[in-house]
Amino acid sequence: MRTLLRVVGAILICSVLLLLTLRVTGFEPKECSNAGVSWRCRVPGLWLRGDLATNPVLDWSFTDKYQTVKVQTRDRLLFPHSITTYCVSCSGQLYLTSVYRAGLQYPHGRRWNENVARDPHVRIKIGDQLFDRTLVYVTDPEERAAVIRNKAKKYPEQIIPPTSYINVFRVVSNDERASI
Repeated sequence: MRTLLRVVGAILICSVLLLLTLRVTGFEPKECSNAGVSWRCRVPGLWLRGDLATNPVLDWSFTDKYQTVKVQTRDRLLFPHSITTYCVSCSGQLYLTSVYRAGLQYPHGRRWNENVARDPHVRIKIGDQLFDRTLVYVTDPEERAAVIRNKAKKYPEQIIPPTSYINVFRVVSNDERASI
């Protein structure tokens, strides 16, 4: 019994040390100008590091100069899960998109989408700034169409098959989420 307690205690201590090391190092997703280029760009990370922006953002069009952003969600065990994805501004709002090829259905197939469906609170890294925000799934057909048109303009090299489905998430402040 004593040996079992020592083994469990050692595993627990090693796990805590590993988590502390991971927390310090962060293990952000790889910096990629085009998230779909390489499998290394698709490998998720953990915590995002940067300067936390606390001021409200009234116009997100400054994100047009960024090809990708990083998004940190929380998985079922509350561990961070960070990915690199595309961002689109439309009418001053910021949107994140996720393309599902034929055969996949929202939110299955994209772990970060599953995490957002469960808990919409995210941390977004744009440049070196971090924004704690909430993602709202866009269902309005006109709003979705406008975002998809802007995405096609921003990323003309992306060819999205017509059988694909594009998830569109609007980024809102946590205060704004309370009023929705």
